[in-house]
Amino acid sequence: MGEFEVHRVRFFGLVPAGVRCLACQPRGGRLALARTDGAVEVYNFAANYFQEKVIPGHEARSVESLCWAAGERLFGAGLSGDITEYDLAGLRAGRSVDGGGGPIWSMAADSSGTQLAIGCEDGSVKLFQVVPGGIQFERNLDRRKGRILCLSWHPSGTHIAAGSIDILRVFDVSSGQTVQRIMVNYYVQKVKRECVVWSIAFLSSGTVVTSDSFGRVQFWDWERGTLLESHTVSTSAVLSLAVSEKEDSIIVGTSTGATYQFQLLPVKMGSLEKRWVRTKPFQHHTHDVRAVAHSSTALISGGLDAQLVIRPLMEKMQRKGYEAALRKFTFPHRRLVSCARKARLLLFQFSQHLELWRLGSTEGTGKDGEVLPLCRMPEHLVQLKSKGPEHIYCSCVSPCGSWVAYSTASRFHLYRVQYGGDSVSVKKV
Repeated sequence: MGEFEVHRVRFFGLVPAGVRCLACQPRGGRLALARTDGAVEVYNFAANYFQEKVIPGHEARSVESLCWAAGERLFGAGLSGDITEYDLAGLRAGRSVDGGGGPIWSMAADSSGTQLAIGCEDGSVKLFQVVPGGIQFERNLDRRKGRILCLSWHPSGTHIAAGSIDILRVFDVSSGQTVQRIMVNYYVQKVKRECVVWSIAFLSSGTVVTSDSFGRVQFWDWERGTLLESHTVSTSAVLSLAVSEKEDSIIVGTSTGATYQFQLLPVKMGSLEKRWVRTKPFQHHTHDVRAVAHSSTALISGGLDAQLVIRPLMEKMQRKGYEAALRKFTFPHRRLVSCARKARLLLFQFSQHLELWRLGSTEGTGKDGEVLPLCRMPEHLVQLKSKGPEHIYCSCVSPCGSWVAYSTASRFHLYRVQYGGDSVSVKKV
């Protein structure tokens, strides 16, 4: 084997974007993921969670909520106040519709996938009809003060549960009126604090499950407005919640990076009476777990540490193999570094700029595995900023180092780089 030198590159200051929300395709095999920079990714369950598609981010588009509707149609909404349908074939954001209620904090589709409900900054819940080629505004439900932070449809499609600050409401879809109003706040050491309902789920049994900023997971009887069960799982906020398709398992994510599973288990062996029991804690994240999802065979969580973690449910596995292994996606699946071998240059790709560096060099020799001292340090040559709000999707530098190219979702840019002594000039072609 021939001798070669390895240059350890420690000057690529990439800050990965955290995971903001997740959405499992109902009765399908794909997972949609949105990051804090507005990028949307689609993973395929059938291909061992292979990253199938990436839609690059946009400075003016933040994604607070994702949902699948009408089969394979993916919708996103965020603080810009628009509802966007993504073109999964063209890998771009498609048609957008103004929600009409300011920033959108939450969105959910009914079980049939024909209606979308959005929760807005102005306290309104709006219904949209999913039609071929887009969506159409249908009507407003009863409006109250306070932003709507989370939404969930009853599986029958007759009611919607909405969480806000200190309160949760249940709406009758046919009349549009509020049929139940439950206060979830309480006093701590005689000092009243706001209780933020971060996530909500409406079960077919009529139970409403909420997670809040006091670290509680609570189960409510919405018809009577009474508390059935309350579980304190953390000293900090419980930010996310997801229910399995059979409604016998729940996963929650906290701001400490921990995730917990609740299971509906019999009180006694052979008993028909069941209760929710916290069964499994996991600590796979270092920052807030802003999004969780529950597939038929795994617990899925995404955090602000940019990690996507798939934790298989061993009791659901038919055979022990790769499918039963814990998977962590801790690095970008796209190529963010390109190399000009002849010129000893590296091009680093960020969301809205490129950096061109010249590698350092050494004149020393040594034994295998030794670290050689550099006689010339790595040099930052050029920073090339992208114009416009679109994020850079891909980039490359030519082997000779004289050409740099990058592309966004709608444009391709080519630059000529010329080196003259200690100066570098960049000219757009």
